[in-house]
Amino acid sequence: MFRKLAVASAATILLSTTVFAGSNKKDIVDTAVNAGTFETLVAAVQAAELVDTLKGEGPFTVFAPTDEAFAALPEGTVENLLKPENKDQLVAILTYHVVPGKVMSGDLSDDMTAATVQGGDITIDLDSGVMINDANVVQADIEADNGVIHVIDKVILPAT
Repeated sequence: MFRKLAVASAATILLSTTVFAGSNKKDIVDTAVNAGTFETLVAAVQAAELVDTLKGEGPFTVFAPTDEAFAALPEGTVENLLKPENKDQLVAILTYHVVPGKVMSGDLSDDMTAATVQGGDITIDLDSGVMINDANVVQADIEADNGVIHVIDKVILPAT
């Protein structure tokens, strides 16, 4: 059950970001696909086999990195993560971007922590805008039928 939730959370994160401008609600994955700025996230969610999970009932809160966030990773990182032999690592990274439940920006408080589907904690900092660990939230509260997406400008990585 935990693995399925983690996978769903990761997929949700990967499929969310800038797609949220539309008024018709869709699930997290469809929202990410329609946005057009989450192609890398969507590809990662597909490679991690998390699509069905993120299309599930939820609710999920996904901190979705943009294509630019993935492009900022060291050269070759994304390609390596998409290889079948690295699926477990990809799932861990994706599910680290997902929190169970629906957490809107108004629910956040400075220096709070939240447990991710991956099992690690993320930290919310409100001192200079909204940050999740060291990533800036560039668009918040994009509602989907099964949760909410917050677009971030960096891929956040769980402690190893």
